[in-house]
Amino acid sequence: MGKLIAYRLAFAVPQLIIISVLVFSLTYLVPGSPAAAMLGTAATPEAIAQVEAQLGLDRPPVERFLEWFGGLFTGDLGMSFRMGTPVSDLLAQRVPATLSVVVGGMLVAFVLGVGAGVFTGTRPGTAADRVVTGGTVLGLAVPEFWLGLILTTVFAVQLGWIPIVAWTPLTENPLEWLRGLLLPSIALGLTGGAMIARQTRAAMVTSMASPFTDTLTAAGVPRRQQVARYGLKNALVPVLASTGVTFAILIGVSFVVEKVFALPGLGSLMLTSVISQDFPVVQGIVLVTAVLVIAVNLVLDIGYGLINPQARPQ
Repeated sequence: MGKLIAYRLAFAVPQLIIISVLVFSLTYLVPGSPAAAMLGTAATPEAIAQVEAQLGLDRPPVERFLEWFGGLFTGDLGMSFRMGTPVSDLLAQRVPATLSVVVGGMLVAFVLGVGAGVFTGTRPGTAADRVVTGGTVLGLAVPEFWLGLILTTVFAVQLGWIPIVAWTPLTENPLEWLRGLLLPSIALGLTGGAMIARQTRAAMVTSMASPFTDTLTAAGVPRRQQVARYGLKNALVPVLASTGVTFAILIGVSFVVEKVFALPGLGSLMLTSVISQDFPVVQGIVLVTAVLVIAVNLVLDIGYGLINPQARPQ
């Protein structure tokens, strides 16, 4: 298992380097000037040139990249053009909300998806299978922002169970933090749960149709134990392999859900930074998102190796 972790960590290093180069390059390919965006349409060319010199935008791109990339090793992501504050400080204020709703949505997706997938996968062709499978199609079709608006209208406006602006930091009040994450996590996790449910169902049908099931039945092993101890373990191998993709999708969708529930996460910061061409902030958000996706995939790879010994490097 140590070899698997070392192999995945070694593979993550070139991934981060490539992502860093792409992030820096693509943001500077955007037409227009950040200085012009800051000064407005009435700015003169002289004023734009002066601000670009102050921001260091008049230097060669390679020199700017090497300076920015070197700062990554010390946690320095640069300074925000628009606010003049360190990007790392801005991200430190916004990451907790985004990470909370993404983790909450992933938990909802995994619990609902695996539960529904096991339920239908052990009853293929039955009426219950058709109903739940039809529900997963509906879950894939429902937009997260629309579901978030419906949940807010019903549970926050009409019933008053949850405040409309519901974000409370974990360090201030853990119970209110959890209460405020319920609706965003459900809105975010429904689509992911439908994706995982369909994958789990297909894997469970294949697993339970394997010859070992007949052997276990002949040996007198109860059906529930066959499903929980043997069928589900084999079914989780392909499910874990695709869960990382689901997590990456949820991160992107979380930016929309944050807007619906007024969460102070990375989504609103990303939107304002793109509009104002605040490139250091955009680069920092994309880089942090990439690190989260790589970290989650590392954890999933470890779990995959625990379940499937053949996946471990020799």
